[in-house]
Amino acid sequence: MRVFITGASGWIGSAVVPELIGAGHQVVGLARSDASAAALTEAGAEVRRGTLDDLDILRGAAAESDGVIHLAFKHDIAFSGGFEEAADADRRVIDTFGEALAGTGRPFLIASGMAGLTPGRLATEQDGQDGPDAQASGPADAHPNGGPAKRQANARATVALADRGVRSSVVRLPPTVHGDGDQGFIATVVAIAREKGVSGYIGDGANRWAAVHRSDAAHLFRLALESAPAGSTLHAVADEGVPIRTVAEVIGRHLGVPVASVSPDDAAGHFTWLAAFLGLDSPSSSARTRELLGWRPVQPGLVEDLDKGHYFATPSA
Repeated sequence: MRVFITGASGWIGSAVVPELIGAGHQVVGLARSDASAAALTEAGAEVRRGTLDDLDILRGAAAESDGVIHLAFKHDIAFSGGFEEAADADRRVIDTFGEALAGTGRPFLIASGMAGLTPGRLATEQDGQDGPDAQASGPADAHPNGGPAKRQANARATVALADRGVRSSVVRLPPTVHGDGDQGFIATVVAIAREKGVSGYIGDGANRWAAVHRSDAAHLFRLALESAPAGSTLHAVADEGVPIRTVAEVIGRHLGVPVASVSPDDAAGHFTWLAAFLGLDSPSSSARTRELLGWRPVQPGLVEDLDKGHYFATPSA
């Protein structure tokens, strides 16, 4: 297939691109900067210059493609207080791709999240969906604002495109998609522990995060592109739930700092913006995804990946 990808040079996209090219697909990646364009060219992809706000460019690229994978999200805005704005921009992109692909039967995948989907309960692919088989989602106030709830609505809108002749699917990603080079949540937790001189967790630290290695996630995106049924919701989950205290203990051991509980009242002062996410109990299952597509994670789990040591390399000056 000729596949158009947004976020192609990002953390997930830079793993998806070689996964697709290695399987014989042709990739066209959206690039908003010279650096992104250069990275895509080096990876063997074609470049389409533009941003998520250039809807005409996105529409044209989708129309010229055999499939679309939408990975980009305005995380810089989302995590600086503008999550709803980022989710609104995401919806415009999804609607644009939906219009371009309507009636074609071509695949359209988006990345979405699962953090806080069903707080305290193992989330499945059926959670957060509409319809008689759906299970209730967690409360919107499990998140720092209503933006993530809007993002869940965007995912449901993507699934609904199946009724308009699009082979749509949503790949939900866990709070941590880990691996060498990760600059996300786990890298931030490590940085805070290094700065504070203590590896902390909130309360008793029994709350859990699902996790997946980014190479396993990239493989799932390819399988979904090639064969996921229209209207699928998929879970890129290898570890169903790693206790945050366990993560803190591994970090403390590698950094040589004490491990300690941080009270919920003090969490925002210690972890800043990350506190609202670090306290979530978000275990998730991928049993239906594995059965549907034959996906089998083969990369190291989160704790094993942490023990490889790459998260603890001394930052460059």
